[in-house]
Amino acid sequence: MTVAGTTAAAVGGQPRDAASRRRGCLHRVGRPTTLVRMALTERDKAILDFERSWWAEPGSKADAVRERFELSSTRYYELLAEILADPESLTHDPLLVRRLKRDRDRRRRERFEPRPATEWRSR
Repeated sequence: MTVAGTTAAAVGGQPRDAASRRRGCLHRVGRPTTLVRMALTERDKAILDFERSWWAEPGSKADAVRERFELSSTRYYELLAEILADPESLTHDPLLVRRLKRDRDRRRRERFEPRPATEWRSR
């Protein structure tokens, strides 16, 4: 195959055989990769502390999130999900983390599990 009058082996000066492509790969198939877990950051702890007591503050939660953390609601909930997935969060506030996970799981079940028509709520 030619690209602008050159052969595939000459493009970029690199040969295009399968063995050379394997050598240049940064990810080795079959080798497990692990990420090093980091301790909760101060922002992560502040988010957990906020979740514990946001209802006692005046105004909406979305406004408080934007004011306190300078985050959109979407990004806030993405970060909260990451924090809840981190086992370190359980050591910071186990009761809160278990409650938030339980609430999240209940909402998921309500959203995705089929219910009999007799149990449907009017929305």
